[in-house]
Amino acid sequence: MRTGRAEAGKIAGIVFDKDGTLLDFDESWGPVNRKVALLASAGDQALADRMLLACGMDPETGHIVPDSLLAVANTAEIAAGLIAAGSPLDLKTLVPEIDNLFAEASGLSVPVTDLVALFSELKAAGLKLGIASSDNERSIRNIVSRFGIGEYVDYVAGYDSGHGTKPGPGMVLGFCRETGLDPAMVAVVGDSNHDMHMGLNAGVGLTVGVLSGTGSRASLEEAADVCLDDVTELAELLGLRALA
Repeated sequence: MRTGRAEAGKIAGIVFDKDGTLLDFDESWGPVNRKVALLASAGDQALADRMLLACGMDPETGHIVPDSLLAVANTAEIAAGLIAAGSPLDLKTLVPEIDNLFAEASGLSVPVTDLVALFSELKAAGLKLGIASSDNERSIRNIVSRFGIGEYVDYVAGYDSGHGTKPGPGMVLGFCRETGLDPAMVAVVGDSNHDMHMGLNAGVGLTVGVLSGTGSRASLEEAADVCLDDVTELAELLGLRALA
């Protein structure tokens, strides 16, 4: 585990990952990944199962390998992985089709907690809040709208928003430009090493791994300053609520 570089009480902004951090990864994405693989296989179920395995998901159990393509990659990277695993479709065809499936899937997503309660508490404490995901921006905005957190969210960035992709620093630096915060005053919260390294590359003050997604304590501890069970523990970590 890394040693935190900023006191939690000095954090003024948080950039959240979406899947596995705000949304239950397995419940939200297992069915979607199966649809994506079947699309990419042109309806060949056996090929779809092989592609799921190649991209990091057990087609029988639904288990996702930490930091695999289906755990952390953006649409273009997933499409390229599916093609490498045998998809007869090309990138030009696959990318928009997968993005459409991901955007439609927002209606089936399951949150890890009451997102209005979480975001309203953090916002009431004066924090700036953003969401940065390897998903497309349309999907993120669908989630923000569906769960009623738009009034609390200051910034949204997907892989297609023009800030670059994870683990590059661009999404976090875009948040800093939007909010006027120095990176040292920002925490990144996510369930994968892509999230943690995005934060480190941007020079943030705190990287917070959560164990509610595809990552484990063992996979996150190298790059995370602290690991929490899930985002419901953030208020205590940041000193917004007394420890029980």
